[in-house]
Order: sequence, then C-alpha cells, then structure tokens
Amino acid sequence: MDYEDILANLKKKIYHPIYFLMGEESYFIDQITDYISKNVLTDAEKSFNQHVLYGKDTDIETIITHARRFPMMANHQVIVVKEAQNIKKIEDLEAYVKAPLKSTILVINYKYKSIDKRKSFAKLLAKNCVLFESKKIYDNKLPAWINGYLAAHKYSITPQASAMMAEYLGTDLSKVSNELNKLIITLPEGTKITPEHIEKNIGISKDYNIFELQNALSQRNVLKSNQIINYFAANPSSNPITRTISSLYYYFMKILTYHFLPDKSPNSVASALQVAPYFVRSYIDAAKVYNPKKLVAIMGILREYDMKSKGMGNVSSSAGDLQKEMIYKILH
Repeated sequence: MDYEDILANLKKKIYHPIYFLMGEESYFIDQITDYISKNVLTDAEKSFNQHVLYGKDTDIETIITHARRFPMMANHQVIVVKEAQNIKKIEDLEAYVKAPLKSTILVINYKYKSIDKRKSFAKLLAKNCVLFESKKIYDNKLPAWINGYLAAHKYSITPQASAMMAEYLGTDLSKVSNELNKLIITLPEGTKITPEHIEKNIGISKDYNIFELQNALSQRNVLKSNQIINYFAANPSSNPITRTISSLYYYFMKILTYHFLPDKSPNSVASALQVAPYFVRSYIDAAKVYNPKKLVAIMGILREYDMKSKGMGNVSSSAGDLQKEMIYKILH
C-alpha cells in the first residue's frame, strides 16, 4: 500500500490494527503518524486511549502490554512507537503481529532504515498489517513533487522556481514542505509562484543562483558568470563550493550526454536527460558552445577543484577563491 492509499483509507476511517512505517524518508512516516494521532480519537478519548512510546526507552514486552489493553469509552486506542529502530530484536513483536487486537491501532515508526524483506518477520508484517516503506525521493523527481504539493494546496509554480527550490533545499521533504508552507501562508490562493516570490519569502536570490550561473556559462557570458561566482564567494554559507561543483558536474555531464543522443527532438532530450521540457533549450544552446572535448576537460577541472576543496593540493586558497579559479578555467 502506498502513501496516498494509506491516507485515503484513513480519511474514510478504514483502520488497520498495525501500521509498520519504515524507510529513509521520514516525511511520509511523520505525515501518516500525525494523521492517525490527530484524527482517530476525539480530544476527550485521547486522555485514556492514546499513548506514545519511544524506542530507546521501551521494549517489545511493554509495547505488547499496551497494545493488548482494551480502549476505555472509545472504539479504539492508539499506540504510537517512535524511534522504533532503536528497539533491540524488533522481530520479537512477531507474536503480537500474528494475533493483533482489532481495537488497537499500533503505529511503529522505524525510521532511516528498513527491515530485511526477505525474512519471515517482514513477510508476516506484509500479510497481517500495513507495511509501508518510505523511500528517499530522487533529485530529478523533486521538482515534480513540489509541483504536486503546491497543486494540492491550489497553487502552481514556474519550472525555474521549482528547480531553484529543489537545488537549494535538497531532498529532505520535511524541510522542503516547511518552506513551501511559508509561501502558502504568505501568498493568496491560486498564486503562480515565481523566483521573485522565492527570493522575497525564502531568501534564495533570483539573480545569483546556480541556474543563473549555468545559463551564464552555457552562453560563455564571462561578465555575468563572474558576477554570480563573486556573489557565491561573498556568501559561502548559502553557496558552498561542494554544491556548486556537484550541480555543475551534473549540468555539464548532461550536455555531454546530449552530444551523443541519437534522437535530439525536445521530448526525447527531456526524457533522456531527465529534465523538464522547459530546460531543454538551455542544454541545446550549451552544446553549441561546448564540444565533447571541452566538456571532458571541464569534468577534469571540476574533479580537480573538488579535491582542492577537501584540502588536497590546496595550501591556502579560500573556498571563494577556489570557485573563482574554477569558473575562470571552465570559461577559458
């Protein structure tokens, strides 16, 4: 059962005795847990029938003891076990999983890791309860996730603004959703969010960011490239060299890939490079400026400065100076 199905059933008051929520991405686990905690019981019922246990402070015997109690003046009791990944021998829960109490809703938060699906315990969970694995979202899927999140709240966003947020916030969905909620609270419903909105409300510069740097480099615009990289050097905490190198590496690698695509139609390019169609023109234009030989040389430059940023072959240059040197070599 996936995240959307679980929430849809919960909203229909279709409950299961056990929810075993595991995986690297905590956002979906928290969302399901929060919904159950807030909506299954009334405020009056929660006093006697809702309990939170923590993995580092509890054990399987205590969890089972709580789970086998009957609710008081309510149809259900809710037991939430947080940090369950810290419980030793989680497999000892097997006895309860085989015969759970139907009036109990036991929610197990097993974060940042997953149980071995090949083992009998995992197969038992899959058979007798809701077993959900919350996987990390891939970088190239994040803009689409942002679009969907905003659409659900009756907002939209431009491709550039979505890509800006994805690049600067990373794939921590809790962090991304918090920043999106700032925009939702601030802007009128139905707003199409632009880079200007993001700059004003989140603080990511619309003029001095990695995408503007990529555009400037794609045109070999020396002046603009230097203006942006000087801004990065002056604001190292919000523009770390490691992120600049990583972003440029994937950008130039996609340009190199473009050169060898058999089908260079826009839709085919977008699919092959895993980018939104909006950005295809940028890669096509950049490929006219950088031939494969130069792109291979750029990969070498990026690797060189990645090593220098980690102190290898670098005696005294600051991260800002390294970024300036790196961009100079790419352009010349």
